[in-house]
Parts: sequence; structure tokens; C-alpha cells
Amino acid sequence: MGTLMTDIHPKIAAVTERIRQRSAETRADYLEMIRARRPKDFARKQMSDANLAHASAGCAVIEKAQLLGAGWPNIGIITSYNDMLSAHAPYEHYPEIIRSAAREVHAIAQVAGGVPAMCDGVTQGQQGMELSLFSRDVIAMASAVGLSHDVYDAALHLGVCDKIVPGLVIAALRFGWIPSIFVPAGPMPSGLPNPEKLRIRQLYAEGKVGRDALLKAEAESYHAQGTCTFYGTANSNQMLMEVMGFHLPGAAFVNPGTPLRDALTRAATHRAAEIHAQGSSYMPAGEMIDERSIVNGIVGLMATGGSTNHALHLPAMAAAAGIIVTLEDFAEISSVVPLLMRVYPNGAADVNHFHAAGGMGFVIRELVQAGLLHGDAQGVAGPISAYSQEPYFDGGKLAWREAPAESGDPDVIRPASDPFSSDGGLRFMDGPLGRGVSKVSAIAKEKHVIEAPAIVFDSQDALKAAFEAGRLNRDFVAVVRFQGPSANGMPELHSLMPPLSVLQDKGFKVALVTDGRMSGASGKVPSAIHVSPEAARGGPLARVRDGDVIEYNATTGRLDIKVDPDELAARLPARFRPNESASGLSREMFSYFRQMSSAADMGASQFAFLGGKED
Repeated sequence: MGTLMTDIHPKIAAVTERIRQRSAETRADYLEMIRARRPKDFARKQMSDANLAHASAGCAVIEKAQLLGAGWPNIGIITSYNDMLSAHAPYEHYPEIIRSAAREVHAIAQVAGGVPAMCDGVTQGQQGMELSLFSRDVIAMASAVGLSHDVYDAALHLGVCDKIVPGLVIAALRFGWIPSIFVPAGPMPSGLPNPEKLRIRQLYAEGKVGRDALLKAEAESYHAQGTCTFYGTANSNQMLMEVMGFHLPGAAFVNPGTPLRDALTRAATHRAAEIHAQGSSYMPAGEMIDERSIVNGIVGLMATGGSTNHALHLPAMAAAAGIIVTLEDFAEISSVVPLLMRVYPNGAADVNHFHAAGGMGFVIRELVQAGLLHGDAQGVAGPISAYSQEPYFDGGKLAWREAPAESGDPDVIRPASDPFSSDGGLRFMDGPLGRGVSKVSAIAKEKHVIEAPAIVFDSQDALKAAFEAGRLNRDFVAVVRFQGPSANGMPELHSLMPPLSVLQDKGFKVALVTDGRMSGASGKVPSAIHVSPEAARGGPLARVRDGDVIEYNATTGRLDIKVDPDELAARLPARFRPNESASGLSREMFSYFRQMSSAADMGASQFAFLGGKED
């Protein structure tokens, strides 16, 4: 049973049409490229006998017979399994489940390749974080290597966390003639409540508890296999894959190691065996994902208060399918999409609570009925209007039913007619300091406008040192520069939040302006992030000096500096000095990535490819 369709909101329709017109040429090139690759038979049929012998040599007898006889479709598995990363540890046994499920429907499944999957929680505040954003593009390339063997009729992508899913999507769209389904692993069971974890972090930052208390709180929060339970980038990824149609309905937030989780993995495999080019319902990824899908992703992000990292990832993902998205598109969509969900850091609940209270099925139905989602956009299981369903067991068999008609907890999830906020909480910031974004869904209204003198730092360590020395007990705007993609890889600056939060709680007016980025848990301090052009490329932040008065205004979207424009332009910009950023932990191997990255407002990607051609 699908959701009742309604007319699309005029603002959503206008933004979608503007994206379509802006992308007309690049999208046409892209579609021409993938349609030319549509196989006339199973992909491996175009191989020579020697090629095919290599592709089947390691298989079990039944798979080898079908590969050589070309009787069954072949599903490629791209996996990001490792057992250090809790969210990806469940993937260890997925290939066994998938191979078994494929045989049930007369298909073959092979692991096509593995991709790296780093944990931002492990590298947060460490040197390794400088590789994090660029790992997205490495993942895209590693996925492409796996799929380049060109013997696959469909693909299953196993990934959950921050850069992994965007990297997998980029590759899936560049192999857009292949149908692709994303197979999640789910969130870990609830542990220490997130507000209590934050309280301990702040007490530690103030020196009121020791490392033992901090480590105990962190271990009780992150305690099992599965995604971290706060609504950061990893869980925002899962929301996106569902609202864009890459998941089966209701797959995002089912816990690992449960019968329902395994049943959904088997069902994804069965569906992949139906949507290949020789099957009954061909659904190539590059045609399934179009301008409506990308707009749906942005709408979902705003309605749920999702991660600001997707202001980087969605433009990069869209570009892989020849679709051009700008920060202005995000801002316009945010202005009409109500906030329907409050999960930490925007509230006290976690994603397990959200899922139990109605979850994605409830949110999708509300957004479609409000005319904010393109319900006619396609997903791997049908139109997005039908994604208002949730999976369950009916007599021991997997089935779907309509998600709850009413919220199970109005403090966590609400209908579009009674939202937490009338807009999505993401602001496009612009002014003489550059272009960026600000997530205001967790920021108190009285802090939406901050005007104070600047204190300039060239690293997050310098700010933390000043805080520990007691030099920041005053009103100020912290300018943390040389944190962009070409400077040091644009690491997350999440470790700045505890000291800035402490100062804010003491009553000081505090804000952050940076060309770096924050995680999906960026918190309650007013922050203008992703400011572009970045300081390392001569952006205006390189000309800011201590004492310059800066105005952060989330109400108007203005990022201003009270310095005469001619004086600001005449100043000699501060020089970026890499120090240790160019070496150590093999960071020197990523110098090419730093040099070739696009600007943050274009996705901070190595690939400026649009349509079927590289730019």
C-alpha cells in the first residue's frame, strides 16, 4: 500500500526545476554514457574464455558452473568490513548470508572488492583525521576498481559511516548502468544516554573529573557492534539512502545481529536479482537517481536535522550523476521544510528511540503528504511514496506494513502539521568573509546573532591551549583557519565543542567561524563552517586579525566583519605553514588530494566530474 500522493510544494518544485536546468548538459552527457553501457546479455558474456576462467576460478562448484554457463545473474559485493569500526564489524558475515540468499533465487554473488573504512570517532582530534574526508574519494576509486572487472549484473554496497556511504554512492553512480542496493548494518543498542556523555565531556574539559570518568562514560556509550546511536553523519547517511531509494523500506535503523536485520539483507539480495538488465524490473542506479532523488535527500536532511557534512557529500554525490547542486539550493529547501525529529545532539533521544517512535516510514509519509518529498521519484523497491512502510515478520516471513499513523513519542518525532521548527535549521552564510553553512537546529534562538571581537587561531590545538590557559574567558568569535581541504584535508573540529560550550555556559557570547568542518554532532555553539574560499587559497579568513569585530547572524544568513572593505583587501594574508600536516601517518601520500580538491562549496572532491566527462 503506497502513500497518498499530493502536489509538490512550489518552492521544492522550483528548486528541483532550477537544478534540472542548471544540470541539463552534464546530465545528458551522463545518461548518454550509462545508456551506452547497458548490457545486451549478462555482463560476463562479453568476456573471453580466459577472462571468464579467471573470474570464476575461486568460486564454489555451483557458482562456477553458473558463471561459465552464464545461466544466473552475478551480483558484485563491495564491502567496507573491518572489525575495528563497530558500525562495520557486522559485515564480516554478510557475504555468507548474501551468497546463500542469491542461490535461493538462482543468482551468484561474489565479493568484488573491499574499501577502507576509517572511524572518525577514533581519529577525532588526531593526525589521522586529516585523511578522513579524502578517504571518501579513495573509497570511490577502490569501489571502481572492484566493479571494473565488468562481470557484474547488479551490486550490493555494504557501508554505513561518515565518508564510506558517500564514496560508495559516487562509485555506484559512475557505474550507473548497474543496479545498486545499499545494505546497512544498523545502530548498536542504546547505551549511556547521550546528554550524560556530553555532561561528562564538559566536566572533563573543565578539569572537574579525571580521565577515568571520561573513559568510563565513552565506553558505556560506544559498547557494541553497530552505528553510534547519536544522529551524526553515519545515521544521516542511512536516512539519506532510504529517502533517496537505495535501501529497502525501513532498513536503516534495525539493530545488527537480529533476525529482522538478516532477513532484510537476504531480501536486498533477492531484489538485486530482479532489477538487473536481464531481469524483470531493470533499475539502473544512474537512471533511478535523478534531480528529484537529490532534492529528496536534501529535504530528508533538513526534516531530520541531519549532519552538516552532507553539505559537502551531497554535491559530490550529485555530481557523479551529472547533477549540479549549490549551497543556495540547500538554504532554499531548508526554508520550507519543517524539523520533524529531535535526536541527540538536537535532543535527548537516540536513533533507536526514533526508530521505535515511528522511524523513517513515519517521516517519509509526513513529508510526501505535505508535498515536500517527490513521492514519484524511484527507489529500488518502487516509488518513494511507498517507503512509508516498515518491515516485520508475518508468520515467520518478512513482510511490510504501513508505519504508525501517529508518533509514538512527540518529544522525538512529530507530524509536519506540528513540527519542532518551521524550517530545517540549516543556514547558508554569506558575506565578506566567504560562503559557508551553519546548523542552527540545536542552537538557542537568542544565540542566532553574535557580534564580538575575533580571536584568530591557525589550529584547533591553539584554541584548546588558550582555553586551558584561561585566556578565553570573554566574549569572542573564534576564527579557526587553515582547516580547509587544500590546507590539511579538512578534518572535523568536533573537539572544539567542549571548551566552547563551557565558555558559552559561563555566559560569554561565543561563536566559531572556520574553513574547516564539524561532525553531525556539532552541538549548541553558533558556528559558520565550510567557509570558502579557504584561507590556504587566499580566502578572506587569511586577512582577519585579532580584535576585528565579526557578526555571525543566522537570522539573515550574514557573515560579516566590521572592517572597511578596502582595508581588509589591502591586508597581507597570513601564510599557511603546513608544519606537520604534510607528513606523518602517510599524510604525505595525500598531497595530491590536497592540491587537487575542489572548494568546500563544490563538495571538496578530487573529482570535478560532471556528466560523462571529467572536468
